[in-house]
Amino acid sequence: MQTQPAMKPMDHGRLARLLRGQRWACLGTQADEKPYVSWVAFAVEADFSCLILHLSRLAKHTRNLEVEPAVSLALSEPDDGQGDPQQLARLTLEGTIEPVSSDNPDYARLKALYLQRLPDAEMLFQFSDFSLFRFAPQSGRYVEGFASSHAVNAEKLRAAADV
Repeated sequence: MQTQPAMKPMDHGRLARLLRGQRWACLGTQADEKPYVSWVAFAVEADFSCLILHLSRLAKHTRNLEVEPAVSLALSEPDDGQGDPQQLARLTLEGTIEPVSSDNPDYARLKALYLQRLPDAEMLFQFSDFSLFRFAPQSGRYVEGFASSHAVNAEKLRAAADV
């Protein structure tokens, strides 16, 4: 009888480097039962409990998520054009997103976190159509390379943050 090879344990360090090292992700929303994907900048909380986005209410993805707050966020190690891109680490997270109003007690801290990662975004905070949003991942899939994938949830993300 042929046996399946043992599943390689998840590399928490590589997952942590991916989340801490990237600032650009693909946001999946939906409206009128149709998917919509766009690119957004983000910053991640130190414990990986949420990702912070600063979005314009004029953008289609923001209008979509205001109607349906269940979204996906996907990010990847950068592709340098060398080797097999199937070996790049990538992460798709599913969860809910909510606006963070300026009177929220966390607003100043989250704004500072976002600007620490994306200092050129400072001027966007002057525009009234931009707002902070907090994405809380609940589940997802972390792929370390071809044939190496792992289910993730909030608990596994917090464990990776400790690395």
